Amino acid sequence: MQDNVQLTHKEHESSDNKFPLSIIANDITDPLNVGSLFRLSDALGIEKLYLCGGTPIPPNTKIKKTSRSTEKYVIFEQYNNAVELVATLKKSDAFIISLEITSSSIPIDSAEFTNKIKKEITNKKPIYLILGSENSGVSENLLALSDLTTHITMHGNNSSMNVISAVSIACFEITRNMATIKYFI
Repeated sequence: MQDNVQLTHKEHESSDNKFPLSIIANDITDPLNVGSLFRLSDALGIEKLYLCGGTPIPPNTKIKKTSRSTEKYVIFEQYNNAVELVATLKKSDAFIISLEITSSSIPIDSAEFTNKIKKEITNKKPIYLILGSENSGVSENLLALSDLTTHITMHGNNSSMNVISAVSIACFEITRNMATIKYFI
């Protein structure tokens, strides 16, 4: 029987795979959450982070603390106005998803979500995932520009979770679908 031994960081074999998935973080005000976005993006091969509105940007000691220096490797851009950014991206045939629970959002673990994502990635469209403020969520203006709004099914009493927990689930689900058809950049 082979031993099950934890690998060290030096034994980890990284991949150069990047997915055509970018995160648009609008008004994510906690620098620790922003640092976690960098770490998540590095881990899952996210193409780019767009840090918008009041979202802090590197260099920032709190971002660096939670990013574990991944802000050095993940491509990011800063934009003051997320609505203008998304309007520009839509002109380039991008597929825009908002992560927010609304009256018309679909569960991220549903067959409907999987079918819609697979259609877009089969058509080789880049995907942009919008995150909103920790307190107020994705703004109405950004929801109106979205091609799809999705949410994570909540089974407890609370209707939401920490933005980093939610985006981790969403990005894993999207990249898992991209990996099934080997859709990398």
